[in-house]
Amino acid sequence: MNRALPVIRLRVPTDEDAVAWHRVFDDPDVMEFHGGRSADLSFYEELTARQRRHDAERGFCLWTMVGESGQVIGFTGAQPWPQDWGPKGEIEIGWRLGREYWGKGYATAAAQMTLERLRAAEVPSVVAMVLAGNKRSIAVTRRLGMHLAEVFTTPAREQEGHCYRLDL
Repeated sequence: MNRALPVIRLRVPTDEDAVAWHRVFDDPDVMEFHGGRSADLSFYEELTARQRRHDAERGFCLWTMVGESGQVIGFTGAQPWPQDWGPKGEIEIGWRLGREYWGKGYATAAAQMTLERLRAAEVPSVVAMVLAGNKRSIAVTRRLGMHLAEVFTTPAREQEGHCYRLDL
């Protein structure tokens, strides 16, 4: 059964979104595949500032996801792969949602909007770097039509990861 995708809006992150991201991601379940614990507010302040620069320079970033009633529910978008290992120089698509918004189609809807925006920005392809145990994110990559391109071991935590790829 196909259900209608939820109504969401994507916007360039504001200074205030750093506080909202910090709040909505302050959950061990949300952070399970992102270091296991909440990041400090200063991390999100730097991240939102970097995303504003990405948007100004490239026309895309990790956008704030805003739900139907105007609440911040997470982020989605794309940015250059930020690590010294893995798909250096490539554009990574990603998403993160507050726990209460899981299983409702938000990540898929927002990621599809991201792909449309990346095509408009003439980005030729994207990758998604997902830890092997993150079944929810792997399901989103499949719904986007991405294919498994590589299996790797993360350098810091020595966990199995997957690199999914999609030509745009």
